[in-house]
Amino acid sequence: MRIFVNLFILCSLSILVSGQNNKYGLWPPEKSCGESTAIVQWTGGQFEFPCSSTKSLFKSSGKFISKNVIATRAQIVGDVLYLGLPRYRHGVPATLVKTNVQPGTCTTTFTPYPCWDMQEEGTCKALQSVVDLVVDQNKVLWVLDTGIVNTLETPIRKCPPKVVAMSVKTGKVLKTISLEGLTSSSSRLQYLVVDYAPDGSCFVYVSDAANRAIIVYNLQADRGFRVVLPKAITAGCRTRDVLYIALIRRDCGTTELYFSYLSTNKLFSIRSEDLRSGVADGRIMDLGKKPARMVIIGTDNGSAIFFRNEGDAEVFRWDTNSTFTETNFKPVYRSPTCQLATHAVPDYKRNTMRVLQSNFPDFMQNRVGCGAIQQLAVMQGCW
Repeated sequence: MRIFVNLFILCSLSILVSGQNNKYGLWPPEKSCGESTAIVQWTGGQFEFPCSSTKSLFKSSGKFISKNVIATRAQIVGDVLYLGLPRYRHGVPATLVKTNVQPGTCTTTFTPYPCWDMQEEGTCKALQSVVDLVVDQNKVLWVLDTGIVNTLETPIRKCPPKVVAMSVKTGKVLKTISLEGLTSSSSRLQYLVVDYAPDGSCFVYVSDAANRAIIVYNLQADRGFRVVLPKAITAGCRTRDVLYIALIRRDCGTTELYFSYLSTNKLFSIRSEDLRSGVADGRIMDLGKKPARMVIIGTDNGSAIFFRNEGDAEVFRWDTNSTFTETNFKPVYRSPTCQLATHAVPDYKRNTMRVLQSNFPDFMQNRVGCGAIQQLAVMQGCW
């Protein structure tokens, strides 16, 4: 989606007037693009249970352990924040939730989305472990469910992996895509992208890090296939750790998929039309060497990619219309508490970008005490 032109002009005028400079570039710190700069913060996870007895039952049975809950991915529609809570450990009662981001909200309580029945472990029509989510241009919420729970303890495959599409207006499940025939027992599904072809056809892309592949699913044809990427994209990579994918939309209406492993030293891209045709050989662009191990955390649904370097709290913005060089990486956010960003998401109602961040490394090492501290913060600047 295009950056808001009027907003950019207003911000540009304020920059010219103030002339103030800081580490984020020319940006007057007392001004904001959004209607609220309030940080939404919570520790662990608190849920809206049907009643107190249900909550007690969940706690006593070990199905609810607040400190084992962490949000890693997010989407914002109006004043509603949708969060993916992967079941890394036991005690996560719901893996897809919603909460409120209205200005003045003092508490953060999670409501299972779309309902409690859709959160039941072992019920394959329900969600098992949501690791990524996307809201498309039609207000459809798409979630990637790996089907594997307790991944940081003893991983258990409860159900086959799937992608589920839900209407954010009604909460109804619109489509469930089984990925069972497109994956293997070794698959590690990590990121999800939803793309629309010029004729309106809808496609879903899913990264499979273990198999060096991108799963492509055509909704209209109701079929999918795997595009195995060339070995060259894993050059210098000791392990196939994290396969990031990011969809970029050009002014002319075409889209491109950018991708890279965390441990590799290069970034690549492929035109979506080539990916949808299943042709990868000879169509992949080598964009150049990465200056560090990049953690891609999101896009603005336009031409910009947001990322940070591994272990670093500073977030950068790169406009893919410019050359992939360090001089074109613009710092746009740094956590004052040294938390690490896991997702950068557009907040269209407030004309800004938001950052979901947490002390994720502490959570991974089980060093969080009462639970991981999570925040939804406002990114610096106008987008």
